[in-house]
Amino acid sequence: MASKSLQSFSRSLRAIRALPLGVKDPLAQCLAPRLSRSMATETTMPSNLTQEFNPSFLETAADPIYSLPEPTILTTIYKFPTMEPLRFESYDSKHLHLPLRRDILHRAVIFEGDATRQGTASTKTRYEVHGSHRKVRRQKGTGKARLGTAQSPMLKGGGKSFGPHPRDFATGLPRKMYDLAWRTALSWRYRRGELIICEDGMDIEFPKGRFIKRIFSHNHWGQEDGRTLVITNSARENLSTAFETAGEHGRFQMAHEVDVKDLLELGRVVIEKGALEQLLSEHQSDLVPKIRSV
Repeated sequence: MASKSLQSFSRSLRAIRALPLGVKDPLAQCLAPRLSRSMATETTMPSNLTQEFNPSFLETAADPIYSLPEPTILTTIYKFPTMEPLRFESYDSKHLHLPLRRDILHRAVIFEGDATRQGTASTKTRYEVHGSHRKVRRQKGTGKARLGTAQSPMLKGGGKSFGPHPRDFATGLPRKMYDLAWRTALSWRYRRGELIICEDGMDIEFPKGRFIKRIFSHNHWGQEDGRTLVITNSARENLSTAFETAGEHGRFQMAHEVDVKDLLELGRVVIEKGALEQLLSEHQSDLVPKIRSV
């Protein structure tokens, strides 16, 4: 039985080998019939293209160019009060060209406001009110409500229950974040064109309010244009005296009196070059690397 099966298989194999070359394999036609349409289309390659690698490509290739901020920025130095341009000065972009961060500015303003609260409100409890602490009247027999000492919070002149006491309202803020808020405020003024840097020695000839009003009116710095904050490095007698009668047009402060809120409050900032450098040098802790002791 096995020999008959082997003979029939041999005959079938010889018959398949005897088929012409153009005839397709009948077994393949049965098991995997050919699709009517090919999934890929053959095309000829252009003659001007080559698949060879050119090593010179590595010599001419370059990294993509990104629009990064300049490391330094230019500012104009003016002469006060004529506002004549004198020269250009360059500052680090990390000082006067930072992006606006409203969250950091908000935290800095809240931090400064909490630190300025006095927290001196105080009341007396029933144990701190002057007077005898004996019982006002006996407990029973008078027909009136029972009552203890005269310092009871229910009586006029008595102590205060849960009243305010002296406390510190100051909140915490990291030093690096506060310094970043300073430079962010100055950068915001610079990017809007509202940071005017003048030569050291800012002052006026006469300590008169009408003189400073004319200067502000000519430069459009007055009350109609949002008022102006003038910052100097040291005291200026004529400027400070003039602003006593021209306070509706601006405010005069020295560098050690200014905070972040002052930089954001008025329409513009007119500052001495020395005062600006002092503020920048005092508020760059996040830029200076910390030296670790070995």
